[in-house]
Amino acid sequence: MPLALLALAIGAFGIGTTEFVIMGLLPEVAGDFGVSIPTAGLLVTGYALGVVIGAPLMTVLGTKVPRKRMLMLLMGLFIVGNLLSAVAPVFAVMLLGRVVASLAHGAFFGIGSVVAAELVAPDKKAGAIAMMFTGLTVANVIGVPLGTLIGQHVGWRVTFAIVAALGAVGLAGIAKLVPELPRPEGVHLRHELAAFKNAQVLLAMAMTVLGFGGVFAAITYIAPMMTHIAGFADGSVTWLLVLFGLGMVGGNLIGGKFADRALMPMLYVSLGALAVVLGLFTLTAHNKIAAAVTIALIGALGFATVPPLQKRVLDQAHGAPTLASAVNIGAFNLGNALSAWLGGLVIAAGFGYTAPNWVGAALAAAALVLAFVSAALERRDGALSAVATSGTPADRRTAVHR
Repeated sequence: MPLALLALAIGAFGIGTTEFVIMGLLPEVAGDFGVSIPTAGLLVTGYALGVVIGAPLMTVLGTKVPRKRMLMLLMGLFIVGNLLSAVAPVFAVMLLGRVVASLAHGAFFGIGSVVAAELVAPDKKAGAIAMMFTGLTVANVIGVPLGTLIGQHVGWRVTFAIVAALGAVGLAGIAKLVPELPRPEGVHLRHELAAFKNAQVLLAMAMTVLGFGGVFAAITYIAPMMTHIAGFADGSVTWLLVLFGLGMVGGNLIGGKFADRALMPMLYVSLGALAVVLGLFTLTAHNKIAAAVTIALIGALGFATVPPLQKRVLDQAHGAPTLASAVNIGAFNLGNALSAWLGGLVIAAGFGYTAPNWVGAALAAAALVLAFVSAALERRDGALSAVATSGTPADRRTAVHR
């Protein structure tokens, strides 16, 4: 794998850290600004919405900019957003900083996925994408716990200043290591938008929303589930999330490796197993050891879907994949927001803290169904194409009419 992927992974590490570290620092931030915890929670919601909106917006704005330069501009925006958060005098400025940083998120991973895939041979594309996303997964193992610890003992402003410094390292790495990759000739915004007419691109994005949403239906409520149901102490939630992060790292690398060999079978296995494990979590959540193992499995199976889903979008949006790739990153965050909302609904309805696991299982199962539908449509289209090109004139006319 080329060193340029390391620069992309460092940028991904910084982005992953800033996205999730705020969850462990909400009490400190709320206390400093004199706002309630729910109000401070807007820093999480605002970031997620910024990713959904920023992914297509920043990608469209960068349609005429070479990809390397655009990646550098996005890292610059990320740095500015985190510095703004670090020095924010009032809560509104802190929220603005979060939104500014989030605008870089989707486009960075979207464009970065395209660049990573172009840096390697065709049979290693999913592995290259997984290598970049390793930065995001490692952030959940190292960056988020360490950033939370620093924020709680030294000050949350220091955490965001360090994240901005990570962004600067990523920017320098991209400038030094990523080669100049100009946009392909003849590809314009209308070509990028045309990818969304492809049913396979839309199906892949729907699988992203549902499949990854299944993961966060459970993980969003992991703290009350583990403390109230499994009987863990409050301080144990941090290392349980580290287990989840370790699972993410392993699943991401495995997903990238096997997606290059058999993409759709990899999706069948990971989505099917994820649905089963999430369903079982309603039972294993009552036992500490079983719960810890299950959390690691959810991280592994959830992130095993990321490289194949991202590559699926790139493959189906061939010729103009940048916007579709970025929007698919927004789809991950849309899935997070949707599943967290649905999980909250079932808890509020009185079904208990393990009820979101059933929601997650249903979402993952729905994604699996879409994967089978996508494969069936692809086989049908392939058969029609074969008939149209090699069949008799009557066969070709029939295929065209179909």
